[in-house]
Amino acid sequence: MIRVWDRAVRVLHWALAGAVGLGWATTEWLVRWHQPIGYVAVALVGLRIGWGCIGPRRARFSGFVRGPRTTLRHARLLLQGREPRYVGHNPLGGWMVVALLGCVVALALTGWLYTTDRLWGDATVEALHEGFAWALVGLVALHLAGVIHASRRHRENLVAAMSSGRKREPRDDDVD
Repeated sequence: MIRVWDRAVRVLHWALAGAVGLGWATTEWLVRWHQPIGYVAVALVGLRIGWGCIGPRRARFSGFVRGPRTTLRHARLLLQGREPRYVGHNPLGGWMVVALLGCVVALALTGWLYTTDRLWGDATVEALHEGFAWALVGLVALHLAGVIHASRRHRENLVAAMSSGRKREPRDDDVD
């Protein structure tokens, strides 16, 4: 086993997952906690973006966000059932990280705008906020589906790997 994801990546990942879940839960009950949880979520995203710029190799966006050509090739291979195992995030997983973080920022921004004097009660801002919330639900579902697929396809528990930070060593046909 080798160390893939450092403690900061793992703690930020699970803390953000918890904040998103709590944010969703507090739309109907304990509503007074919804806004503070949103601020926590966007702060976690800010920390993750910072760590994605200065952290270790596999935490950095430059280490796992790949270009369109590589990402499309990976998607084609995935559809053919021939995608390689990646030690860190695969190209689609890398872009999923970016999409999830961006969606949380958009959700927090529209939530904050809704509390300003100028946009308080604005139907457009409310619709945008709700739209980003549903987009986040969709992205989380796709993320979980990708984790399940990759875990089964490559016979490794990615949830356990994101908890421990360890994955099995790369083989000859794996991508680092």
